[in-house]
Amino acid sequence: MRELILLFTQVALLRRGPQDVPASSLLLVLTVAGYFLINFVVSSVLPPFPGPWLGHLCIDVVFMFVWYAALLSLVRRPERLLQTATAVYGYQAVLSPLLVASVWLTRRFPEGSVWQLPIFVVSMALLIWTIAANSHIVKAALEWSMPPSVVLVVVQTLADWRLATALFPVPTTG
Repeated sequence: MRELILLFTQVALLRRGPQDVPASSLLLVLTVAGYFLINFVVSSVLPPFPGPWLGHLCIDVVFMFVWYAALLSLVRRPERLLQTATAVYGYQAVLSPLLVASVWLTRRFPEGSVWQLPIFVVSMALLIWTIAANSHIVKAALEWSMPPSVVLVVVQTLADWRLATALFPVPTTG
């Protein structure tokens, strides 16, 4: 277990890639479950906000797998799905506590708060880091250059967000 956490941390730090992840269906299932559970626990521990965070999490988990299965099939590299998906879920499981906390803090402090700017800067840094790590995985999996890999990850992120908010709208306050 410790070796896997270290491996996924190395993937998050752009030092390793999906080619370094074992191609195992069981590992993929366990990594998806770990990603879900870490997000679930961190989101459950923080004081709740109105909104369907659990629905968004479920959409995120399913969408991510479907995205990579379709993408790798489209570019005729379906044999790379196990390692690619495992790497994506694994590095995100490592970063999830920071990501969930930054989203929570962003929503916690209202506009005009003295904390809004530092939280925004940290949230943006985490978003950029996430895009960089995910792009590193996509680049290795597709054997493409970094610019189109970044574009694919940004499109994936926006499509995931749009689908989740369309299926489970976040209530507005006011």
